[in-house]
Amino acid sequence: MLTDILADLLGTHQVERVGRVQGLWQGYGEVARYRAGNRSVIVKHIRPPADAHPRKLASYEHEEAWYRHWSPHCRARVPTFLGAYADAMQRVLVLEDLATAGFDRPAVEVAPCVDWLARLHACFLGAEPLGLWPVGTYWHLATRSEELERMGNAALRREAPTLDRALRLARHQTIVHGDAKPANFLACATGEVAAVDFQYTGRGPGVRDLAYLLHPRIDSRLVDRYFVRLRQELSPTVDGAALEAEWRNLLPMAHRDFLRFLDGWTRP
Repeated sequence: MLTDILADLLGTHQVERVGRVQGLWQGYGEVARYRAGNRSVIVKHIRPPADAHPRKLASYEHEEAWYRHWSPHCRARVPTFLGAYADAMQRVLVLEDLATAGFDRPAVEVAPCVDWLARLHACFLGAEPLGLWPVGTYWHLATRSEELERMGNAALRREAPTLDRALRLARHQTIVHGDAKPANFLACATGEVAAVDFQYTGRGPGVRDLAYLLHPRIDSRLVDRYFVRLRQELSPTVDGAALEAEWRNLLPMAHRDFLRFLDGWTRP
């Protein structure tokens, strides 16, 4: 039983399910809140269907790798990793309940999410994404051949390989969240945000996340804010001007790359 697994992971026999937080994509399981002894925890319980897609299964493995090996070193606020379990039928991730730390409301302001991205990207600039995706984000070209074939925008379709190559071969690479939409951020009363859902975290230029977060309107004020925060967070040994110049040049490419995905994904 799941409660027995949680009892072993958390070192208490007082484990009780409080309630469902949300379901996982296509019936792969759920996220639920549990009471374990005197604390509240979040449990991501993955129970894949028999015909589960290999990439989706891999995304949960990579998410566990993020929490286990990378999140302890992250300067941006993320849930604390409390334990994990996997067998042939299921995978279980146990995480800090961010609500108990005050992150108990949806993020409605984009600016703090921009700050969070800058902190993440500065923290892992130049890191090799061991255990994560070699190319972060769920929409990058190598994984979206079906959508590419369905595209109606012929010019953007021809441009797709060039956009993808420019992003993959950028000089400055970091660890990107990979699904940095507002719904994956939680806010506290001070306005600070924390992020969840790291299934598509991996290598990439930071503007992959930024273009996705700011879509459909790339607000220049928020772009400027991102680069100010990024340079504040960078190590003094990093050439911040060179990094900013490259990523500013790549930002419209990253946005067009996301538009390429949307064009094919929204067509029957």
